[in-house]
Amino acid sequence: MKTSVVSKDYQNLQKEIIGLQEKWKEGLGSEAVTIKTDKTAMSAGVPVAALSIFDFDIPLFLQWIEEIKGLLVKNNDKMEEKLVFLNNIMDENTAQRWIDEALAFNHIYFHRFAEEHGVEEWIPYFLAETALRPYLRLAAEKAQPEIVSGNHGAGCPVCGEPARLAQLEGEGKKELCCPRCLAHWNDKRVSCSHCGNEDHETMKYLTVEGDAASQIQVCEKCRGYIKIVDTRQFINKPSAAMLDLTTLHLDFVAQENGYLPGGSGETEN
Repeated sequence: MKTSVVSKDYQNLQKEIIGLQEKWKEGLGSEAVTIKTDKTAMSAGVPVAALSIFDFDIPLFLQWIEEIKGLLVKNNDKMEEKLVFLNNIMDENTAQRWIDEALAFNHIYFHRFAEEHGVEEWIPYFLAETALRPYLRLAAEKAQPEIVSGNHGAGCPVCGEPARLAQLEGEGKKELCCPRCLAHWNDKRVSCSHCGNEDHETMKYLTVEGDAASQIQVCEKCRGYIKIVDTRQFINKPSAAMLDLTTLHLDFVAQENGYLPGGSGETEN
């Protein structure tokens, strides 16, 4: 998209990472994830991943971290020095802890880890999350037949990632899609994906000049927003992960106008 604020080089890097993740997922045995779809728990907003059993292969996870490291260094040789800390601390105990904390969205742990080891804050979480996603995507793939709709405010029904992206399908139906695990589910066209507001007067749209395929749906009640992309206009439809990346400019526009990812959590009367 011409309006994207993400460089072509970074987009290409992400495409390579997504390719690796798909290869890793395909290499996992079916027994790597045993899903449980408890309809009562799901209707209460409990993500499938929280109920499922993951059989993590820790040596394989460590191997994936090394492959990510190699890809980052190949893309930018300055990353080699930034990633040298992995040689001293990356063992099976650290890998298991990274998995547990990434599953729990524990950004505080990764922030402290980065401070303790003197590395850039984004690096540990990025590595852990990148290597975790093949398992989450296998869980989503298995659970998808049971996923029809979500619980407003609970995020992705599979992994719990806050909702932020939707695409228009078929006759203009709104389908939410998760860039993290690639699960997708339906929502009403005029409905806040965070608080469930369906009032036409308080559900509005922001558009960006030069970007005819995208709009930002905003809610005046909870001040949340979601990016909506009409992927019917695309010749080759990108994955949700790439679509989220290339529409980063929409996040900037929404947040500059006072709207929040996930909403404020407090609705106005």
